[in-house]
Amino acid sequence: MRSCFSFVVPSALVAALLVPLPVQAQYGAVDGEWHAYAGDNGGTKYSGLDQITADNFSSLGIVWRATTPDADLDFDAIAAELVRRGRLGEFPGDSTNPDYGLSLRLFKATPVMADGLLYAPTPLSLGGAWDAGTGERVWVYDPESHFDGPPASRANMRGGAYWKDGDVERVYWGTTDGYLISVDAKTGEPATEFGDNGKVDLFTGVPRAERDTYDRRGRHWISVTSPPTVSNGVVVTPVTISDYVVAKEAPPGWVKGIDAVTGEVKWVFRTVPDGDDFGSDTWANESWRYSGNTNVWAAMGADDEAGIVYLPTSTPTSDYYGGHRIGDNLFAESIVAVDILTGQRLWHFQAVHHGVWDYDFPTHPNLVDVTVDGREVKMLAQVSKQGFTYVFDRITGEPVWPIEERPVETDTNLEGEVLSETQPFPTKPPAFEYQGVSIDDLVDFTPEIRALAVETVKDFRLGPLYSPPMRTIDGVTQGTIQRPAIDGGANLQGSGVDPETGVLYVPSNNSFSVLKYFTPDPAEGGNLRYTQSGFGSGRQPRMPQGLPLFKPPYSRVTAIDLNQGDISWMQPNGDGDRFRNHPRLRDLNLPSLGGDGRGGPVITKTLLISALTAGGSDGGPRLIARDKVTGEIVGSVDLPAGALGTPMTYMHEGRQYIGLTIGGETPELIAMAVPE
Repeated sequence: MRSCFSFVVPSALVAALLVPLPVQAQYGAVDGEWHAYAGDNGGTKYSGLDQITADNFSSLGIVWRATTPDADLDFDAIAAELVRRGRLGEFPGDSTNPDYGLSLRLFKATPVMADGLLYAPTPLSLGGAWDAGTGERVWVYDPESHFDGPPASRANMRGGAYWKDGDVERVYWGTTDGYLISVDAKTGEPATEFGDNGKVDLFTGVPRAERDTYDRRGRHWISVTSPPTVSNGVVVTPVTISDYVVAKEAPPGWVKGIDAVTGEVKWVFRTVPDGDDFGSDTWANESWRYSGNTNVWAAMGADDEAGIVYLPTSTPTSDYYGGHRIGDNLFAESIVAVDILTGQRLWHFQAVHHGVWDYDFPTHPNLVDVTVDGREVKMLAQVSKQGFTYVFDRITGEPVWPIEERPVETDTNLEGEVLSETQPFPTKPPAFEYQGVSIDDLVDFTPEIRALAVETVKDFRLGPLYSPPMRTIDGVTQGTIQRPAIDGGANLQGSGVDPETGVLYVPSNNSFSVLKYFTPDPAEGGNLRYTQSGFGSGRQPRMPQGLPLFKPPYSRVTAIDLNQGDISWMQPNGDGDRFRNHPRLRDLNLPSLGGDGRGGPVITKTLLISALTAGGSDGGPRLIARDKVTGEIVGSVDLPAGALGTPMTYMHEGRQYIGLTIGGETPELIAMAVPE
């Protein structure tokens, strides 16, 4: 039986591991500020602020609002320049172009806050700073990535990072055209000593990464969509490589550690091993030579004290077919612990062997210090798309509770595909979302609706988690219903943990997907190297009249006690009135069904706060507060538009604020507080 784990003890840690060390709890964001995407490098999304409580939450009001700086760009001029450069071909050159309209709606950043300023990058890679008390724009820096990057419809940036060391005070973010940016935090001026006048080219040294070959499929292109992590003077940045290229070749998502002051690349960790690297033998027939992705597109985590950065990696190319990359494919869909100063791998765990379900890790891990069976544990908890929480000692990589290799089905009809015969299953905590599909999982609000559900799935393959994908043959099989869907379960919204209690809070979706496999035409894409993969449109298992296919809840929040490895509570995320008010359901007096989104959490001393897509006083979006012990909603306030990013909280001049980005015709960054 294979082992999922590997641990290398670096010389710097040998002495430390021989001597018991006192456990020091990580208390999230400090001093009322919010320096990292998740509050701190431990990914807690926690702040000890307590001015906003269950008693006053519903009185929150918007103190200030600021529109995205993207809205001030001259889209006509940008479009004309892109056409001149041959980046996008002919398309309308006005500001209503759908690419730019979509980009404006993707202002998903969670701002960071330090010394009276909020910082956030935009979908088109601009960086901005706003006064924390008034929302007045202090500076904007435009690296002009929109002239060289992908179409604006693919622009998507979730946040930046703040770092200070003595007199050096910097803000960092990545761009759609594959650069890491560093600017002076107070002025927004490029940090001239950092790389080339404040930018480092992330394409450099990465095989098959070609800046001049961009097309709409995104072949060979590197972007950044999640915030970098800065720890011990090193910046580690995620990179995004297109998941939707139907080819076996792509750039590998190698991870770089970059000096926070100079921009010098200090180390490179090869997530697709190269040559004689450890793990290269898990890529049969030397498929590491051309395989790509296996990138870290999500946010990362870091233990500043131990000097370790944790890399949650993604699926190899192609996400949905692996007949050209037989083997386990390390370090895909893994947690890899790396020395922040040297890039040396310390330990790793692979959650999916030879992945074909797109079950990459979509979010940062959560670091917290807890007590398990009387033993103090420096813990790493990683939530996943498939609904599992993988829990480790974050220094040694040993599982806190056993993770078992169990047999799974492998009988696929995809030519050349060889699936892994086993996959890892955590024994604790229990899964926080439904997994797999059986007839018993189908909706049963009434016998008639149940019969419709059974009829809907009759031509599809049903089975447990990790059921093999299937190709349609003579119209007999329409594909495998995969649950959770390719977007989870948990996703980029992530989870948060209360370091005072060791309770983890996870929003998730009960959703499904069906991949459709076809034989692509090599002439269509030029660099196609296999003919059995890809996914396209086709008949999906849809219930009539928009009825749900499965039993509720359709989204939920789960509280997991990491001291025990047990679920403390589960609550539907929202009432689900779009289902409850359905003509065939509204007379059934159904309970809350969830389905109102899975907004990311922010945790305070007093509350668990998140955004929902519905349920406000006019049926619209709202911000809610839950009791952390029971999960019951104890406060709610309407939002003028749906939340785009995960909220954060900060203190400024004695007043606690909640900051978040919201949508609308022109998305905004808003700050809310209780009346003075």
